[in-house]
Amino acid sequence: MSAKRPKRNLSARTRKKRGTRKRTSSRRAARWASLLGFAGLLMWAAAGVWFVHHPPRWIESKAQTSPLLTHVLCAIGNPLGDLTDSLAWTGHDAVYEYDEEAPAGQVLFAGAPVRTGAPAPDDIQILDRGEFLVGWSPKLRHPVWVAYHVPREARYEVGKRPSFLRDKSVPNCPLSGAYDHSGYDRGHMAPNYAIATRFGPQAQRKTFLMSNISPQSPPLNRGVWREVEHRIADFWTARWGEIWVVVGSVSDSYEKLPGTDIDVPSQYYAVVVCQEGLNIRAFALLFGQHVPWRCWPTRNLITIDELEERTGLDFLPDLPDFIQRPLEAELPSRLLPMRPLDALKTIGLRLKCY
Repeated sequence: MSAKRPKRNLSARTRKKRGTRKRTSSRRAARWASLLGFAGLLMWAAAGVWFVHHPPRWIESKAQTSPLLTHVLCAIGNPLGDLTDSLAWTGHDAVYEYDEEAPAGQVLFAGAPVRTGAPAPDDIQILDRGEFLVGWSPKLRHPVWVAYHVPREARYEVGKRPSFLRDKSVPNCPLSGAYDHSGYDRGHMAPNYAIATRFGPQAQRKTFLMSNISPQSPPLNRGVWREVEHRIADFWTARWGEIWVVVGSVSDSYEKLPGTDIDVPSQYYAVVVCQEGLNIRAFALLFGQHVPWRCWPTRNLITIDELEERTGLDFLPDLPDFIQRPLEAELPSRLLPMRPLDALKTIGLRLKCY
């Protein structure tokens, strides 16, 4: 029987060295785990941004086959993609060179919308409000389209909010209380904020005439519609200068405001145009009447050609064909970029709107 091996008495110095090696090894493992975790987050972020920059129909098809993965990638990609698009790091614009100067100070860019057929009604009357134009339909009792422009400089403070008023000069214009208890907001077409800050209180009061109002659901009016209005007025003008906009509605559902004969549109759209030097940028958005509260505007991009089919209107009719055809056929994957500080401000804007 072998003798029992005596226990070694380690010196304090040796024990300290072994403890140091263990701690070093643990820290190294923690660093690697952190790096791997960070790399994984970057991969998911990149995948999300890549995913949401595909056309809406492609994303919808993926949602049918892989709903959970689509939900995760959109939840990651929408906020990150909105930020990187705003910084011009991702996405692309529909931009083409034009050999004429921008119509600075004018309401219209390349003409007023022209009716080509249904669903646009055949009774559109153009109302000149100075800094914006209204394509009014007595039959629908709301605007079909409204065109306005927003110069770069905000020369006025927003004053006290005016009251809504019936426009007595317009045939079949509703009373200001017609929308009460209907479940719909009195949605501005020419926006209160942009018109007030650029053209003053007199022009602002015109935006509160009922001839500038259309029924909008609260999530649309107070959410994504308001967000786009503020991006135009505060951020895109600061980066690109004057912006030209045509907004309006699609009426093909035959829904009426409760207790009235006021048409309730099924969709709303916006066509946004700017020109920097000789480069024209344009995009179109189309929103359903009942969009979710936290709707991302970029996910509602549509070609201007497709919007013309949906509305029965021809937008930018005075542009030459060699510019109009490619510009209106291209689907951009982002909204207009903006200055870096304004890109960060959009986070606060979304919190304010939603």
